[in-house]
Amino acid sequence: MDRPVRPTSCARDVITRKARTLSKITVDQEPGLAETLLTAELDATHTAPTFAELGVRAEIVRALGEIGIERTFAIQELTLPLALAGEDLIGQARTGMGKTFGFGVPLLHRIATAESGTTPLDGTPRALIIVPTRELCIQVTQDLENASKYLTNHQGPLRVASIYGGRPYEAQIAALRSGVDVVVGTPGRLLDLADQQHLILGKIGVLVLDEADEMLDLGFLPDIERILGMVPDKRQTMLFSATMPGPIITLARTFLTRPTHIRAEEPHDSAVHDRTAQFVYRAHALDKSELIARILQAESRGATMIFTRTKRTAQKVADDLAERGFSVGAVHGDLGQIAREKALTKFRKGAIDVLVATDVAARGIDIDDVTHVINYQCPEDEKTYVHRIGRTGRAGRTGVAVTLIDWDELNRWSSIDNALGLGIPEPVETYSRSPHLYADLGIPEGVTGVIRKAKPERDPEAVVVERPARAPRKRNRRRTRGGQPIDGTPNVADAADTEALADADATPSEQAPADADGTDKPARRRRRRRKPTGDATDNTASDESSTEVSDDDVAEETGASDETGTERPARRRRRRRRSGEGDAPAEDTGSTAEPAAAASA
Repeated sequence: MDRPVRPTSCARDVITRKARTLSKITVDQEPGLAETLLTAELDATHTAPTFAELGVRAEIVRALGEIGIERTFAIQELTLPLALAGEDLIGQARTGMGKTFGFGVPLLHRIATAESGTTPLDGTPRALIIVPTRELCIQVTQDLENASKYLTNHQGPLRVASIYGGRPYEAQIAALRSGVDVVVGTPGRLLDLADQQHLILGKIGVLVLDEADEMLDLGFLPDIERILGMVPDKRQTMLFSATMPGPIITLARTFLTRPTHIRAEEPHDSAVHDRTAQFVYRAHALDKSELIARILQAESRGATMIFTRTKRTAQKVADDLAERGFSVGAVHGDLGQIAREKALTKFRKGAIDVLVATDVAARGIDIDDVTHVINYQCPEDEKTYVHRIGRTGRAGRTGVAVTLIDWDELNRWSSIDNALGLGIPEPVETYSRSPHLYADLGIPEGVTGVIRKAKPERDPEAVVVERPARAPRKRNRRRTRGGQPIDGTPNVADAADTEALADADATPSEQAPADADGTDKPARRRRRRRKPTGDATDNTASDESSTEVSDDDVAEETGASDETGTERPARRRRRRRRSGEGDAPAEDTGSTAEPAAAASA
């Protein structure tokens, strides 16, 4: 309802300072949710103000200017005057409209300004930002570090810490002990460190709930309520969300004090970006991989994100595209936190141009120049669809969103189409060779589902340095024992070198004369016999006799081998008879009959 503006004190600055540039501002009473509902619609002739014109500190303006940000978006233009004044507010805008700096800039301004109502910085957290996912936590932390580059605290540069799961506690605890001013974290890890008394929440002056509806979907609402019970009652609370479901409205009524509900829109806006071209195709499950491979070869394609419903499907699609020759990475719950961060870093830096992810990466991840978003499967509901395709067409850019619907997903897609009013109730049946697919997405004719990377061409002016020829190797393949060959047949090719090497390295014991026939005779292997046990019986005597005979044989053979000049083995020790085995030694070792007869007589 449009009417003459009679705003409350919290909204007066917005209206009086910006009524000339905003084409349409509506202020309504909203008893069910907030004290005031502020809605702004911008026309094409609207010129956004700069951050300096809205009263932001010069240090923040300078830091934002270095990263190419000078003028505000609609949600920032409306929230900054209220947030800088310390008012509670609810910010609602579509994804990709700059909500992060909508709360980040006033948050940094207030904690760094002594007259803003917050307590002076002393190393304990003054601001707390709660986000639903680890990836969003890292991104918000990076944005705040960029904006606070020139801000200082009582000891030096202003410090921003990220607290999230999947990483060791020790490093995060050490960061908190060394002193931080702003904490960005996920609910579970924040609650753990607060319960362990490592995270001090008693001096929080500014609290932000980012992507509140996603935290509701992930089941974090009880944890958020516990954290809100630990912070002081006298604080500024800002809640940002793309949608406002019932539980979030209840949360806002409970923990926000007379908030102003801000919605920044453009005329005839829909839930999704008008600059995003949307294509919906009915595709067979067995043809989806081939179809996506051809979409990825469109002429205008840049960085591309592919969303799946399950972790297993995400990894399967990533592996299949990698086999087809694409530079692809994956982000899903089965991967460790380090692997997920590495994949996102490569995607941001351009090392890979295709990222396959589950919905964990669909919320708040701001990656520049994402030209295409592909839904490999039908999203669960309209909110998931909006957030998925919101990864492209961000910050005034254009993009392409392609959704593949299987036959068993038609009913689900029909409900999404009715909720968003897309006008595509019956997707056209499409295969990887369908002509309309090539025409819609600008795919060149003749492409296949596999790409081959061109081989690097050699510079014709390059100087080619030939490698010198390798000297032939001389290898001795004879088997030796104790420096002497075993087989007695030397290698003909290496005979001369081997003999010279053997003569140079041989020891005096090894330089024994050869046999008469000129061949080397190997030493005879010694035989080991077991020691007999028990009393002296006939069998024992005969064994001893045979043992002594074998020892004599060994001695004779040893002597013979000495005569031939071969190496002599060690002489075997003669076994001595025990004292209790007989009355007297027998004269003849070959027979034991006579001593036995004398003993019986």
